[in-house]
Amino acid sequence: MSDTVPLAGVIGWPIGHSLSPKVHGHWLARYGLAGAYVPLGVREADFEGALAALPNLGFVGANVTMPHKERAFVLADERSAMATRLGAANTLVFDPDKGVVADNTDGFGFIENLREAQPGWHAGAGPVTVLGAGGAARAVIVALLEAGVPELRLLNRTASRAEALRDEIAPEVTVLDWAGAEDALAGAALVVNATSMGMAGGPEMTLDLHEIGPGTIATDIVYARGETPFLSAAKARGARVVDGFGMLLHQARPGFERWFGRAPEVDDALRRAVLG
Repeated sequence: MSDTVPLAGVIGWPIGHSLSPKVHGHWLARYGLAGAYVPLGVREADFEGALAALPNLGFVGANVTMPHKERAFVLADERSAMATRLGAANTLVFDPDKGVVADNTDGFGFIENLREAQPGWHAGAGPVTVLGAGGAARAVIVALLEAGVPELRLLNRTASRAEALRDEIAPEVTVLDWAGAEDALAGAALVVNATSMGMAGGPEMTLDLHEIGPGTIATDIVYARGETPFLSAAKARGARVVDGFGMLLHQARPGFERWFGRAPEVDDALRRAVLG
């Protein structure tokens, strides 16, 4: 197969939960393109060897998920500006001349999902509040700042972690105390949940959202079937809500185009195929 069609896949451990094969498989079938996209379960100790072997097996690129994003960035031969700023990669292109080229499309996926779901949103609409300072928040924060948001407030239960993130990638961010969340939410045009609040195995959803109202857009970057507790609470306050499913779909677009030569669309047919 590798002699005749381009191959790509998603590398992670574990990998059985990944929806990426359904996303790319749908696009390959829809556009009638030769190619294949497969899940690649690779343990941390085996990642470097797997990365070196894939181009010789006919792979033109790969997505990278946990726990390999930072290692993929380090091992790449060339890195995009976004991957460099984040210190992590989720999309790799195996170029015959350049070697392993690393990019990070998580921020792109976040912004595109937001714009699709809420076309009236624009970066200058007002302050943005981001809840959480883990790895998932990094790409979102950088993407929002590069889009031109006028003010970005960051809250995390452990303030020192938020401060470390600010100092590392975004000195213009304002870190506020988790106990004073009301101040951080007041007047926010957009509130982004990058925590696991209310999710299975995560902390209870206890944040007071009374400052969120009809003028606010609330989005959760994790995907769950049905609304997350955060989105349900925000909707009850009259906010317009955006789930994280579209972020998963949109972040896949740049890689697919680079590997298979066709710019794909995110539409209802894709959503049905992935969720079916």
